[in-house]
Amino acid sequence: MFFLIFIKNNFCMDLTWYNTLNKPDFNPPAQVFGPVWAFMYTLIFISFLFFLYSKKAENKTPGFLAFIIQILLNFSWSPVFFMLHNIELSFAIIILLIISIILTIIFFYRISKISGLLLLPYLAWTCFAAYLNYSIMVLN
Repeated sequence: MFFLIFIKNNFCMDLTWYNTLNKPDFNPPAQVFGPVWAFMYTLIFISFLFFLYSKKAENKTPGFLAFIIQILLNFSWSPVFFMLHNIELSFAIIILLIISIILTIIFFYRISKISGLLLLPYLAWTCFAAYLNYSIMVLN
């Protein structure tokens, strides 16, 4: 898992380009993002384990699908933003990501309440990231 965080945060970022962008006043310093995402991915992983190993005898397929979709959207955002420099497409991706996180929370909560609740900080951070993405899009 930490290998994936390293790849996402180090190989997909073109900070030279990012540093030239106009950013809102509430934009956190660049060094904040790595630790926050490390914490978020830890919560996501723990949440998935609670979901996966829950003994509840319900269909887990919708939760699996929502989880896979949100992970794919999550990992597609950085290359689109930092490599393709496509702020508008990255904003569309993050909106779809928020929707998929909400669905994942709903499906996980039905199987394991703790699993769903562990994803709430991830949803909050992603909403903040979407607002930041939107603000950067407007300013540039």
